[in-house]
Amino acid sequence: MKTAAVNSFAQMTRIALAATLLVACMGNASAGLFDDEEARKAILDLRQKVQATEQKLAEETRRASEESAQLQRNLIDLQSQLDVTRTELAKMRGQEEQMARDVAELQRQQKDAVQNVDERLRKFEPSRMTIDGREFLADPSEKRDYDAAMAIFRKGEFAAAQVVFVDFLNRYPKTGFRPSALFWLGNAQYATKDYKDALSSFRALVAMGADHMRVPEALLAIANCQLELKDNKGARKTLDDLIANYPASEAAQAAKDRLARLR
Repeated sequence: MKTAAVNSFAQMTRIALAATLLVACMGNASAGLFDDEEARKAILDLRQKVQATEQKLAEETRRASEESAQLQRNLIDLQSQLDVTRTELAKMRGQEEQMARDVAELQRQQKDAVQNVDERLRKFEPSRMTIDGREFLADPSEKRDYDAAMAIFRKGEFAAAQVVFVDFLNRYPKTGFRPSALFWLGNAQYATKDYKDALSSFRALVAMGADHMRVPEALLAIANCQLELKDNKGARKTLDDLIANYPASEAAQAAKDRLARLR
């Protein structure tokens, strides 16, 4: 649009210059060519045409200038709008990236929370245990208390071990640790020369099942308690039963040695 206005302006300028030259020439020759009223009229008409042309040229120039200024304003407004749009897009991208980070953080926190809950639940869930050849389910508290009693026994604190084993058996009457707990309780009682209670503990173990791996040792311990209590007859019978029922056990070999000394 701006180029068209400039071309129009140039065209009008050439017309104006031609008209001016024409007027000058006619002015010099008017005395000789036009002495009458028609010549003056022609000159006036020509001047009016020149003035009209100049006015039109000025109007076109003004309009072209206004259009050019409006176009520049429009371009400036468009550039401003583009800048605002770019800024808004950048802001939206930043918000989307922050949202993505927030979502990722929330997912991580949720995963951690689920894991923590699972770990806490596992602390209260029964776990599979294998003690003295027996497999069973035990609550975490059972294992904790049994391990605590065994730790005291291993320290050689047999009197204290008796207390904690008795407490353990009372609190967990159906525990899978019961046969093993009875065996070590009997050993703690024997160590403190509490032979009668030791005898009861070992017999309770044997009564729970003849297939328990601690039964041959328990029978040998029963015979030892009977010997300490001066029940030699009972001791010989217990040793004979041990040899007859568990001939391949190490306890049976020890029983043979005891019987040989008793005879």
